[in-house]
Amino acid sequence: MKLRKVTAASAAVLALALSATACGGDNGNDGDSGSSGGGDKIKIGIKYDQPGLGLKEPDGSFSGFDVDVATYVAKELGYEPNQIEWVETKSADRENALARGDVKFIAATYSINEERQKKVDFAGPYLLAHQDLLVKADSDITEATDLNDKNLCSVTGSTSAQNVKNDFAPKANLTERGGYSECIAALQSGAVDALTTDDSILAGFAAQEQYKGQFKLAGLKLSNENYGIGVKKGDTETLNKINAALEKMVSDKSWDKAVQDNFGPANYKNEPAPKIGNIVK
Repeated sequence: MKLRKVTAASAAVLALALSATACGGDNGNDGDSGSSGGGDKIKIGIKYDQPGLGLKEPDGSFSGFDVDVATYVAKELGYEPNQIEWVETKSADRENALARGDVKFIAATYSINEERQKKVDFAGPYLLAHQDLLVKADSDITEATDLNDKNLCSVTGSTSAQNVKNDFAPKANLTERGGYSECIAALQSGAVDALTTDDSILAGFAAQEQYKGQFKLAGLKLSNENYGIGVKKGDTETLNKINAALEKMVSDKSWDKAVQDNFGPANYKNEPAPKIGNIVK
C-alpha cells in the first residue's frame, strides 16, 4: 500500500511537470528567426572579412556599416543587440541561406540585380556604391584608362577587373588573389598598381588604422551597385518592416552617422541615401 502511495505521488509530480512544460511554450527557443519580432534571437547574415562593412574582430565582436544597418533594423523589428546571432554568409551562398531559413535577412554588400531578384526579395536599397580603384596615396593613376600596361588586382571570381579590361584598359595586366587583403598586400609591396571592386569595400580597407594615409580612392564611378537587404522570396511582411526601418534610419540621421563612423577616415565621397523601396528591376 505504501508503495502504491509513492507511485501515485510520483505520477502526480510527473503530470505537474509535464503541464508546466506545456504552459512554458517556446521559452527555451534560442533561434526564433522565423518571426518578425519578439523572439529570443534573430539570425542575420553578414560578411566577416570586409573592414568598414562586415568584419569579425579579434575579440569576437562585429563592426562595419552593414553591421550598423542590420543592428538598427533588428532593433525596429523588436530585437536588442544581444539577441542578434551573426551568421557568416559568403557571396555564393546568400540565396541558399535565405531559402533554407538559416537567416532572417542578409546585409552583406548584396548588390541588387535582376538575376538575384528571381530568387530573393530586396529591401532598400540602403547604399549606392560604385566600382572604383584603390591606389597608393602618391599614385598618378586618375582614370581607368591609366591602367593600360599596369598591374590590376581583384579577387578570384570577381568580374570587376575584367570589366576594367573590357571597357577601359584592354592592356591592363590582371592579377587575381584569394581575398582583398591579399590584393592590399600586393598594392603595398608594389606588385600591383591598383585594386578594383566596389568603392565602399575599398573605403573600408583604406579607413583601417594600419593603412591610414597609404592609399586613396581614384573617385571613379565605373558601375552602379545598389546594396539591398535580402529576405526570403515572398516574405512581404518582413520586407515592408525592414523598408520602414531603413526609412527611419535615414530620417533620424543614424544612416549618416554610420557612414561617417565606418568610411570617414578614408574620405569616402558617398552618394546620398537612396530612396528606400525604389528597387530598379
